Amino acid sequence: MTQQLVQRLAQRALAIQPSATLAITARAKQLQAEGVDVIAFGAGEPDFPTPPHIVAAAVKAVQNNDTYYTAQRGEELKRLIREKLQRENGLTYGPKEVLVSCGAKHSLHNIFQALCEDGDEVILVAPYWLSYIEMVRLAGAEPVVIQASAANEFRVSPDELAAHVTPRTKAFVLNSPSNSTGSLYSPAQMAALAAVLVKHDVMCISDEIYEKIIYDGRPFKSMAAIDGMRELTVTINGHSKAYSMTGWRIGYAAGPEPIIAKAAGIQSHTTSNPTSFAQAGAAEALSNREASAAAIAVMNEAFVKRRDFIVEALNAIDGVQCLKPQGAFYVFPDVSGFYGRTLAGIELTDSVSFAKACLEGARVALVPGRAFGADNHVRLSYATSLETIKDGLRRLAKLLES
Repeated sequence: MTQQLVQRLAQRALAIQPSATLAITARAKQLQAEGVDVIAFGAGEPDFPTPPHIVAAAVKAVQNNDTYYTAQRGEELKRLIREKLQRENGLTYGPKEVLVSCGAKHSLHNIFQALCEDGDEVILVAPYWLSYIEMVRLAGAEPVVIQASAANEFRVSPDELAAHVTPRTKAFVLNSPSNSTGSLYSPAQMAALAAVLVKHDVMCISDEIYEKIIYDGRPFKSMAAIDGMRELTVTINGHSKAYSMTGWRIGYAAGPEPIIAKAAGIQSHTTSNPTSFAQAGAAEALSNREASAAAIAVMNEAFVKRRDFIVEALNAIDGVQCLKPQGAFYVFPDVSGFYGRTLAGIELTDSVSFAKACLEGARVALVPGRAFGADNHVRLSYATSLETIKDGLRRLAKLLES
């Protein structure tokens, strides 16, 4: 009977690959449920509370019965987003060139569905955020992966990009700063990639969700702000990371009206609008700029201290190599020096077995790099307290140096 039910499923559903982290995540949760002290480095969200001025705005909206479909509220939030893009990114968009969705992930899904069809190719850079590849497949397109290396700080060069463009190429996905490496493209590096995209008339889907989590005074540049790229770029952003609003599910896409209009049509038949009172909180985050900037500064100050500690601690372990990220809140160390050994009774052959050994032997949960297209690495999030990070790294060092 089970096989008969499987045969009823659509091919696009069957084509989705199971998560390489699923078994490890399930095991970590099982241990925690049993009362075992597991330190988890998997969280892709800030560990800070949503700033109180944002929470208060949402509470007020609920109390004022702002709980219905959001035609008016939606226009207010879109106006604030357009003003933000103009003020901070040098991008001018009309009212019909911005779409607010249920998180940046939803925004990406809408755009892939609006742009891609069977036979198209979408270029991704590995290490990539794991959902990109499945979203591309769900839209009927084929992911074309460029394998970036630590030697270039996980950035793709213009020549590498040009070498992967074909007549079937529909779009190139850029994520800067990057999940999972924290890599950031400089304005000059962005311009060099833009020249390739303009030459070949290829769209760019620019995921800028970590835009406000950048360190060491490095500049940020939106791809759409580069000469020739405004009409070739859809900018994706949202409130989850910058304002610690992951559960609020507010994201947005900004780009040429024909693309945004079709993405809006797709959304109209799926989720309609994002939650009304979440939009009220999102509007407050953008309008009360002083309070929001102060909250972001507190987060980033903590992230810098955590980043510096975790990078130094990882590199102090013989066999681990870790670059210092320039943004986001992840490190992506190369642990392949341990492959071929046995640890905690587990033969290490890849990032999945390495992560399993760390969980069983040190009670530390990591995310295997295989999920991001880079099997020599693992991902650790430092969106957790410095005390937790220190404890976790002590456990890892003890296990790996044994």
